[in-house]
Amino acid sequence: MGDSQKSSRLSGFYQKTVTERVAILADWACLDTAEIDVLADSLGVAQADKMIENVVGRYALPLGIGANFLVNGDEHLIPMVVEEPSVVAAVSNAARLARSGGGFFAGSTEPVMIGQIQLLDVPDLAAAQTAILAAKEVLLAAADTSRTIARLGGGPRDLTLHPLAETLTGPMLIVHLHFDCRDAMGANAVNTAVETIAPQLERLSGGRALLRILSNLTDERRAWAETAIPVSVFATGEQSGHEVAQAIVEANAFAMADPYRAATHNKGIFNGIDAVLLATGNDWRAVAAGGHAYAARSGRYQSLTEWRLIARAEDWQQTSRAGTPSWLAEAVAYPLLYGRLEMPLSVGIVGGATRSHPAAQVALKILGVQSARHLAELIVAVGLAQNLAAVRALVTDGIQRGHMRLHARQIAVSAGANDAQVDAIAAQLVREGAIRLERAQELLTEIQKS
Repeated sequence: MGDSQKSSRLSGFYQKTVTERVAILADWACLDTAEIDVLADSLGVAQADKMIENVVGRYALPLGIGANFLVNGDEHLIPMVVEEPSVVAAVSNAARLARSGGGFFAGSTEPVMIGQIQLLDVPDLAAAQTAILAAKEVLLAAADTSRTIARLGGGPRDLTLHPLAETLTGPMLIVHLHFDCRDAMGANAVNTAVETIAPQLERLSGGRALLRILSNLTDERRAWAETAIPVSVFATGEQSGHEVAQAIVEANAFAMADPYRAATHNKGIFNGIDAVLLATGNDWRAVAAGGHAYAARSGRYQSLTEWRLIARAEDWQQTSRAGTPSWLAEAVAYPLLYGRLEMPLSVGIVGGATRSHPAAQVALKILGVQSARHLAELIVAVGLAQNLAAVRALVTDGIQRGHMRLHARQIAVSAGANDAQVDAIAAQLVREGAIRLERAQELLTEIQKS
């Protein structure tokens, strides 16, 4: 579990040197010397050669720390692998704001994945369904193929049928195997299980099994996070806190109504989610596919997040959720900006890259997670924080102000500046409002001449 004795509120963390940050992190997570070394050189070429095919080298990305996270009352530092400037800074700031309302409160369903078997050329769809349902218990027993998952209390949970009477190639019967994967992401276990029962389904249906594979729309394996923040903390020099909070609600309403806005809105959520998935060795592509599919479950693609204003305690009774959330402290000052993100999140802490990649193991240790569900709850809290940061920036200063300030450093590096020159050139680019490679090269030439 996260450490409630230590605080993830790291004021001025961004101003410290890399060495100083590593020292703070090592103390936080009790990292030994070998684990500290992994932060700088996480994967050897020989290890990489065992992970994928045709390896010729490694491609490094920055590993940063999202600070200030309070989730379900526990303090957490969040390892994030991302190349885009401002993502880590923004999510850390949003997490700081959320602390004024008690942080984030997260939960999750049981880790049930769905495997699909596609049955074609079924002579009688109705008769096939009757036969398969009659043999459900036998099929579930046959699908219990993972001894490890079974020992931990997981395994096949249900079998459901989904006939498709009209497709481009004719009718087909789709069988869903619902499989509790426990702390594994579950792809291998589910795929093995559906392959195992496919021949039996062919005999029962009189058809032929074609595709036998898991679905990445894991809508039975979801996680959610909520926060309720006093609007006063959003005040700027030009806008009151209520005005900013109202603008966030209005911006979210735009993303609920318009798929063009929703695509960018949700991309901001995945800026944070993908970064943690990468850091922990999880399949970010699978989660993104499931998340975007879930965003279109109503028939129209829309925002994954919900933001609304709660003016007083009585207003909770007028919302779609009954009553004040049990986690909301009575002492919190109204009005509140309430946010919620719920989405499919299939992650694991055993198997795959989570075990084979040294940096993923260190990241999991920093997070302090003990189960896949706990990891999913932290990740969805990061997604909600990232969304808050992005929308708040859009409705106040605009997204470019902070983003371009950090982008200026990348431009300075691209111009050939060394470590001692980068910050000076970046600062001058920002002052001039001309964050261009040509200008950075001119400034570098001036510095070298002097």
